[in-house]
Amino acid sequence: VQLQASGGGLVPPGGSLRLSCAASGSIFSVYDMDWYRQAPGKQRELVAGITRDGSTNYADSVKGRFTISRDNAKNTVFLQMNILEPEDTAIYYCHAEVVTSRRYAYDYWGQGTQVTVSS
Repeated sequence: VQLQASGGGLVPPGGSLRLSCAASGSIFSVYDMDWYRQAPGKQRELVAGITRDGSTNYADSVKGRFTISRDNAKNTVFLQMNILEPEDTAIYYCHAEVVTSRRYAYDYWGQGTQVTVSS
């Protein structure tokens, strides 16, 4: 199983980006999917999470600006980021709880995608 993240880049303050992360491989089902981020010199933190049935949770710092969603048919999670601030600059990682085709449950991480908010 692999998680492939994409969509990062450089944007000015107030701009928007949309991250995507697709799970592929021998998958039976994907449960919780999340986005984390890690800024230089800081610990990795949870940004947003979504359950299989669509329940969401957000870090206080991104509420009202970021929206997490998913496409269960494509095992893909999205993060729409609006009104970006320099403090949002970080490497963003997707995470998923996956039950494989052999019915074993594992946590998987994507490779990370850089988001830089700067004028």
